[in-house]
Amino acid sequence: MHTHNQPESPILAVRHGRMGFITLNRPKALNALSLDMVRQMTQALLEWRHDPYVLAVAVRGMGKDGPFGAFCAGGDIRFFHQAALAGDPALEDFFTEEYHLNHLIHTYPKPYIAFMDGVVMGGGMGISQGASLRVVTPRTKMAMPETGIGLFPDVGGGFFLSRCPGRAGEWLALTGQTIGAGDATAFGLADGCIDPARLPVIWAELEQTPFESGAAAERLVLSKLVASEAQHKNDRSQIDAYFSLKSVADMVTALQADSTEFAQHAVAVLLKRSPLMLHVVLEQIRRARTMGLADDLRMERDLVRHCFHTQHLQRSGTCSETVEGIRALAVDKDHSPQWSPARIQEVTPAMVEPFFQSPWPTHAHPLAHLG
Repeated sequence: MHTHNQPESPILAVRHGRMGFITLNRPKALNALSLDMVRQMTQALLEWRHDPYVLAVAVRGMGKDGPFGAFCAGGDIRFFHQAALAGDPALEDFFTEEYHLNHLIHTYPKPYIAFMDGVVMGGGMGISQGASLRVVTPRTKMAMPETGIGLFPDVGGGFFLSRCPGRAGEWLALTGQTIGAGDATAFGLADGCIDPARLPVIWAELEQTPFESGAAAERLVLSKLVASEAQHKNDRSQIDAYFSLKSVADMVTALQADSTEFAQHAVAVLLKRSPLMLHVVLEQIRRARTMGLADDLRMERDLVRHCFHTQHLQRSGTCSETVEGIRALAVDKDHSPQWSPARIQEVTPAMVEPFFQSPWPTHAHPLAHLG
C-alpha cells in the first residue's frame, strides 16, 4: 500500500492492491474543491498514469458520517468571492488548473470510476463526467446550478450538457435544475445506479481483488448496477419544445403562456437568474455542441475570465454578476442579487458577444497545451 497523505488532508490518495483510490475529504464543506484539492488530485492522477501497479482509479467523497453520502458540491465559491475582491491571482490559477484536471480525467488512459453518491454539483460534475464509469445512487442530487450565482456551467459543462439528448442540456444549464439517479442516467450523465448500502462493500472488493486488468475492476462495478426511475421522463417533450427556441426571451414568453406545472416552475426559476448570464449560457451550450472537449474548456476559460473582469461592460470585482451572485447566496445570504441588466429583454448581443472573445492570443492561452 502506498500513500502520501496527512491525517487532515482534503484529498486522501492511496494505492491498494492494483488500484488508486481518491477520497475527497472536506465533509463539512460538502467536499467543495479548493485549489489545494485540485493540485493534490492532479498529482495523484499524474503519478498513477504511468504506474504499472495501478490498473484503475476510483473516486468518492467523504460524508459527515464517514465515506460516501456526499460527492462534491462544486468549487469553493466563498474563495472565489474573497479572491475576486482582493485581486488574488490564485483565482486565475484555480480555474486554469481545475479545467486542466477536468481534461486529464476525460482523457485518462486507465479506467476511472466515479461514485457520485449524494450531492454532485458544479466542480463535482467536472471530476466525474469524464469518468469511464459514472455511478449514481438514489441519494444523488445532480445539478449545474451556476446561473444561480451569475456564473455559467463550466468544468466542461458546455461539452457534456450539450451532448444530453434533445434540449435537456439547455434546460439543465439555464435553470440549474437538480436531478436524481434516473434522470442522470436517462440524460447520459450517469452510467447506472447502485444501492448506497452496497457502496462500502464494493469499495472494499476493489481494494482486495487482485485484478488482472483495469477492465476487470470496471466489470465488477458494472455487475452491481440496478435500474432507476426517471422523474422527468414525462417532461421531455416540453423540455425539447421550449428550450430549443431561439432566445431566452422567446423561452420565457412561451413558458409564461403555458399553465402546466413544469412550465410555471421553469419560468419562475429563469426569472430569478442573472439575465445577462442566461444569454451567455445559451450561447455557450449551443457553441459547445460542435466543439471538442479541449476547445470547449478553452472557451470556458475565456468566459470565466470575463465573468470576473467584464471590461467591455466596464465591470469587475464587486460589480461583476458572479461576485454579486455569490454575495447574495453565500456571503450576505439575502438571496436578493441585484442583477445588471435587471430584465431579460434588456440584454443586447453587444453585451454577450465579447464574453466569447479570448483575452489571450492563441499561443498564450492558459490551456493552449490541451490536446
